[in-house]
Amino acid sequence: MTIVYRDALEADLPAIVQLLADDPLGAQREDASVPLLPAYLAAFQAIATLDHQRLVVAVDGERIVGTMQFLVVPGLSMRGASHGYIEAVRIVADLRGRGEGERFVRWAVAQCRDAGCGTVQLVSEGSRTAAHRFWQKCGFVPSHVGFKMRL
Repeated sequence: MTIVYRDALEADLPAIVQLLADDPLGAQREDASVPLLPAYLAAFQAIATLDHQRLVVAVDGERIVGTMQFLVVPGLSMRGASHGYIEAVRIVADLRGRGEGERFVRWAVAQCRDAGCGTVQLVSEGSRTAAHRFWQKCGFVPSHVGFKMRL
């Protein structure tokens, strides 16, 4: 298995949405039926137009086995350092627990470091205790309290 990471293409959207829907929380909030909802294409196009944001996929041959979005936000805090934000990390079910997710995250962290980030942050749904263990294994610490407002 040789997994490569690359920027997502529009043609990757069905596989990406399927990955997002492939867990108990995602199954409640995503719709992976084809044709995809137009909102997914609109979101992809919005992400693709921003230089500081990337939607990436992990690919094994022709198979998309993972996805994540990350962005670099310039900041004034920490002496003007940029900050990386990781979002929506998913690995296909049959590869979970094999280290692929950790390699993928380490790659994203390196991308943020190369972009001059002083920190990399993320939020994780409070009920995802297995994900919290994963993030700590990757070197993240639960140092802040996150808040969210659904609109």
